[in-house]
Amino acid sequence: MFWAGVLVLLGLVLLVVGGDLLVRGATGVALVARVAPAVVGLTIVAAGTSMPELVVSVQAALRGSPDLAVGNVVGSNIFNVAAILGLAALIHPLRIEGNTVRLEWPVMFLASFQLVLLARDGVVDRLEGGFLLAGMVVFTAYVVWIARRNVRPQEKADLGELTTASFGRTGGAALVFNGGAILAGVGLLIGGASALVSGAVDLALGFGVSEATVGLTVVAAGTSLPELAASTMAAWRGRDDIAVANVVGSNIFNILGILGPTALITPTAVTGEIIHRDLWWMLGAAVVLFPLMRSGMRINRTEGALLIAVFVGWLTTVVHAQVTA
Repeated sequence: MFWAGVLVLLGLVLLVVGGDLLVRGATGVALVARVAPAVVGLTIVAAGTSMPELVVSVQAALRGSPDLAVGNVVGSNIFNVAAILGLAALIHPLRIEGNTVRLEWPVMFLASFQLVLLARDGVVDRLEGGFLLAGMVVFTAYVVWIARRNVRPQEKADLGELTTASFGRTGGAALVFNGGAILAGVGLLIGGASALVSGAVDLALGFGVSEATVGLTVVAAGTSLPELAASTMAAWRGRDDIAVANVVGSNIFNILGILGPTALITPTAVTGEIIHRDLWWMLGAAVVLFPLMRSGMRINRTEGALLIAVFVGWLTTVVHAQVTA
């Protein structure tokens, strides 16, 4: 039991460090290639903070633990909206950009509703996984197209003056350093995911709880640490657009870009407790978020507290169901 806990903690640390290296390296390569900062933020950074969820879900599905794979995605989406946005709004009231309401939230809601429908028969098969992944490709292409059309003059000027990438290197040396960061990040993500999944399965067996419960709580919260760090720091620095877009974009990526490839690799079973309880909480959290964003185009501290109350309510139902099982 002790070593299972150590594996979980080690896995979480490796996932956080690996995700940070991957984002820094990929962003550095993109900047060296003169890709617009807006495009980098909407694609590479958003996907990079969701890499822990992707690697953990694929590893769990391949090792015969589909409950962990699905629970990780569903739990992360609830955690992102209710806990992370709630905490970020408590730190600093969040202004909402028009695109978030007009484009990103509708896609997040549709993806959530689509998952509810696809999971009703107890499995997300390869065809459905391919359908989800195709949706991710279309959405990403559209977002990049919009971003490239709407690059601000200041961004263009910054891009033209850019001479260095991350790690303080230029030119070929920058590519080598950032390429090394990408490789190291991927390696740490794979190792961290393996340790986390192994430890989580052992913990579930040792404490007599279901793998779905461990996936929904411990694993989901752990793999959402990059989103938590990014959104709370963005809120602290007054970058409300990043704090909100990071969460909404990550939720879209979790369903379309994580569960899609996972089901495409191997059909992924969905347990009854997730179908009848957690998927509806995930969809409900998305629904609650919309009027909060539309009210004055901001999420204030009271509304942030309401989101956290939603998270506590869901967590209470999960714990109660496990205790009474």
